Amino acid sequence: MTEEIRCIGCGAIIQTEDPDKIGYAPKSSLNNEQVICKRCFRLKHYNEIQDVALTDDDFLRILNQISTKQALIVYVVDIFDFDGSWLPGLPRFAGNNPVLLVGNKEDVLPKSLKRDKLTRWMRTRAKEQGLSATDVVLVSAERGHGFDILLEKIEELRNGQDVYVVGCTNVGKSTLINRIIKQASGENNVITTSQFPGTTLDKIEIPLADGNVLVDTPGIINHHQMAHFIDTDTLKAITPKKEVKPAVFQLNEEQTLFLGALARLDYVSGGRKSLVVYVSNNLPIHRTKLEKADALYEKQAGFVLQPPTEEGMKTLPKLVPYTFNVKEKADIVFSGLGWVTIPEGGAKVTAWVPEGVSATIRTSLV
Repeated sequence: MTEEIRCIGCGAIIQTEDPDKIGYAPKSSLNNEQVICKRCFRLKHYNEIQDVALTDDDFLRILNQISTKQALIVYVVDIFDFDGSWLPGLPRFAGNNPVLLVGNKEDVLPKSLKRDKLTRWMRTRAKEQGLSATDVVLVSAERGHGFDILLEKIEELRNGQDVYVVGCTNVGKSTLINRIIKQASGENNVITTSQFPGTTLDKIEIPLADGNVLVDTPGIINHHQMAHFIDTDTLKAITPKKEVKPAVFQLNEEQTLFLGALARLDYVSGGRKSLVVYVSNNLPIHRTKLEKADALYEKQAGFVLQPPTEEGMKTLPKLVPYTFNVKEKADIVFSGLGWVTIPEGGAKVTAWVPEGVSATIRTSLV
């Protein structure tokens, strides 16, 4: 029986028969010290993603194994898209294990957002979702912020046990693990990272000094994330790469803001107000009158209103409305895009998002 070889990038079992199946690598690569599958190779060198046939059940099966183990769970969320990157079933999978809640992409948040306020908010929000976090840490996997604290916390909380890193797709989980490995061992980019959903195919075990392991699990697909409804170029445009600069708009009643062609906010009533938009600096915002909004979208989505392009619009679901009566200062959150702060109460707004994506209201973070 031949010993199975796993891809160092994504954890898939290497096979040399079918280029379209998970784990394919050419036979010639089997002699290398570290074998990488074709998919990871393309991703690493050309930033190309290949779709793989893994079902939600595959992901859940891997997660289910965690509840039977004694381990520290490091749960990574995207702070910029907290609700969109939340896994509703996690409390069930965590069992009695301690959970370290890690908010990634701290570097893209506005400086004006107080970090201690944010960690308190994350703890409260987690509790509302049924998860009691043992501790909360903010990091930037991309820039390395907060990693000394993260590593200290992991060491303190794991109590000599294995560590499982979980999170949904696109939260920067593999980048985070690459950085942990780099700080611990000096090795660069051991795991394949990309900004596309779903790159880790099976769990990857990284040995720790005391004989335990750090386990990277596949990103779980959260179906109401914006990332699953848009094309690659659009995903690049809406994913913030550096600190988000707030854009302030003085709005009269019955005016509309379009966030590209991906979402819109109708300011229905509440007198003249300054609304503050927090989205990627690369996402164009377009203002118009509410009475003209439908016609403008009909004609210009994919043209004046971009992203997506005309081609990308073909697969974007139709926009559906959520109406909110704002009683006090609040954020209207567009899952995967960002949020708009309504500075005071007494306002009525309607948020439009692609069908399947969520729009919610929360107490203002900034």
